[in-house]
Amino acid sequence: MTASNTDTDCDVCIIGSGAGGSPVAWRLAKAGQSVIVLEKGPWLEDQHFRKDELACCRRAVYTPEKRLEPHVVEDRDADGAWVAKSTAESGWDFWNGNLVGGSSNLMSGFFHRLKPVDFRQLEELGPIAGANRANWPIGYADLEPYYDQVERLVGISGAVTEHPNLEPRSSADFPYPPTLEHPVSAWIDDACERLGYHALRVPRAILSRGALGRRACEYSGYCGSFGCSSGAKGGARAAWLTPALATGRCDIRPRAQVLRLLSDARGRVTTAEYADAEGKVRQITAKRFVVACQAVETSRLLLNSPGPKFPNGLANNSGQVGRNLLFSAGGSGSGDLEYAALGAERAVALKTMGPFVNRALDDWYLIEDKGFAGAGNEHRYKGGIVEFLLAHPNPTGLANRAKWRNGELVWGLPLKRRLEQWFRTDRTLRFEVFCDWLPTDDCFVSLDPKVKDRWGQPVARIRIGHHPHDLQVGRYLADKAERVLKELGAARVRSSISGAPPPNLMAGGCRFGTDPKTSVLDADCRAHEVENLFVTDGSFMPTGGSVPYTWTIYANALRVAEGMLG
Repeated sequence: MTASNTDTDCDVCIIGSGAGGSPVAWRLAKAGQSVIVLEKGPWLEDQHFRKDELACCRRAVYTPEKRLEPHVVEDRDADGAWVAKSTAESGWDFWNGNLVGGSSNLMSGFFHRLKPVDFRQLEELGPIAGANRANWPIGYADLEPYYDQVERLVGISGAVTEHPNLEPRSSADFPYPPTLEHPVSAWIDDACERLGYHALRVPRAILSRGALGRRACEYSGYCGSFGCSSGAKGGARAAWLTPALATGRCDIRPRAQVLRLLSDARGRVTTAEYADAEGKVRQITAKRFVVACQAVETSRLLLNSPGPKFPNGLANNSGQVGRNLLFSAGGSGSGDLEYAALGAERAVALKTMGPFVNRALDDWYLIEDKGFAGAGNEHRYKGGIVEFLLAHPNPTGLANRAKWRNGELVWGLPLKRRLEQWFRTDRTLRFEVFCDWLPTDDCFVSLDPKVKDRWGQPVARIRIGHHPHDLQVGRYLADKAERVLKELGAARVRSSISGAPPPNLMAGGCRFGTDPKTSVLDADCRAHEVENLFVTDGSFMPTGGSVPYTWTIYANALRVAEGMLG
């Protein structure tokens, strides 16, 4: 065990080793502080990540058994009443990769920065009835230097090209050239140009050449939802924790489930109490504590940690812990590019496996269209992005979807013929829509009054209400994406927009702000009420933006760590 003095076990105890915790561990350990990281999941290395389709898609290898560690989800029924159901019954999974490095091990690595408007939505776009829209207490310029650092420290591959919505940058280009691109990328560029759209080359947190002690991408085609066996993917374990360990001042403890944080009569956190792999309860004392368990579990841990000054949960005298939970709104769609309709040369090109599509559209990050009637300011609305990708090559997932047709189970020879058709006649080009999930009073985390986990702790109850405006924006963007697929000549173009939250894209619950009555954290992500408690996962975000969160979480965690060093 590393120790800074005889009073505490370490300078800083970090709960959670994913995107929010690991940059803090790296920065503080590099600066000479002793750090202990507590992670509830196992410690897996590159060699453990085989392209195991059953582990990915059929078995809960990277997440807890819902029977032992459920959540309770509150959703509306057909009459509009809220109905609570355990995920042990529904099968819905709100866990996202419990292992050292967290869910960033399993990400696809689409890396987008937020844009300046994301930091001042209330100021620029005005309020929306039924939504708790807020400005951030910092601006884009405050975070930009850390976005830039992440590019070099994590290893982001890409190429800066002139684009109408390019974010302000302090460096001319990305440190690594783009990853290899699939032939369909050029087809998308051409189709977008014909439509008057501006296809955007997407940066990836994937090394295009060996660097930083890691190998380059090997283009297996198995990326999203799978761990990376080459180390090319810039997940938290590979990018931050490995170099943090090299300092000799960072101690990572896997299979350590933190049960509660203990605080003293002054309101300072003194101890993290956790259950180890054998179920034995242990304690860590530290000068400062950083919580980064992902949004739902961070709020749950604080609510499960009452103390002398916090009868309703740590840092929760305002009643704000757990409120304004966010997900990424939107949906997805697809179209099938049929080999027979392409001609021999293009058909062969389309069958290429491995390289990435790396294309997105952000032309409607702000919607200024008189034909769109959403909530808020007249004719100026927050929009989002569209990300293009080829359907995952994993046949297990495909077969699992193919087994149903019109509500009837398909099996045996008919299933074989259906799969043969799916694999041999076309290739599916998909798109995903990312837009803001507006913060509302109907989306929050609380403690379930009855259901407890394997350690006897109350589990998180998650109410998942969405704002109707989210669906309007999602549909607007999906219609634009469908036009691209039709321009490409795709058959069976379809899309779906839903108010069901994607559990892998969660934020909020401990928003930062300047008013302790309406926020949990100050601008430095330190709890207003607890001077030695910081939260550095996506919980701090008062609004989510319209892109995947990981780059912003990395950058903000670096910013907070810098502030902790004074």
